Amino acid sequence: MATTRDEAEYVSGRGRIKAISVSKERGTQKVNVPKAELRTDFGIIGDAHAGNWHRQVSMLGAESIDKMIEKGAKVSPGSFAENITTEGIDLLALEVGTKLKIGESARVEITQFGKTCHDRCEIFQQVGDCIMPREGVFAKVTRPGRLAVGDIIEVNND
Repeated sequence: MATTRDEAEYVSGRGRIKAISVSKERGTQKVNVPKAELRTDFGIIGDAHAGNWHRQVSMLGAESIDKMIEKGAKVSPGSFAENITTEGIDLLALEVGTKLKIGESARVEITQFGKTCHDRCEIFQQVGDCIMPREGVFAKVTRPGRLAVGDIIEVNND
């Protein structure tokens, strides 16, 4: 049973944005930004991975990043090329098709969990493991909106 506000939010499908990360070119390190704009059927404006496909936005829980830090990886939000680092929402407890409200107006729909890594990334080289292929979550944008670090993320299937 949840005993704190943060645990209660984690259980109930509500959390917040811990970091937003973008890159101008594929294959380059993402950088953290304080805010971003989501465009319907595209993703984050200015991010190289945006486009009209099923993985427009990538998300990873800060809790997953913490697991890698405990294994000795020198990582932080954005290190796994995720666009949105979440905190307090159990992304892995959701299902493909789940809709999330992010910030005041943006909506995304989960389209995929995990992905195949074709090469052993730098993080894998550091500690012999990488969580993005197992715990990364991908979504498409169904309603545009502006995002900022600290914004609420919640399950919203309307």
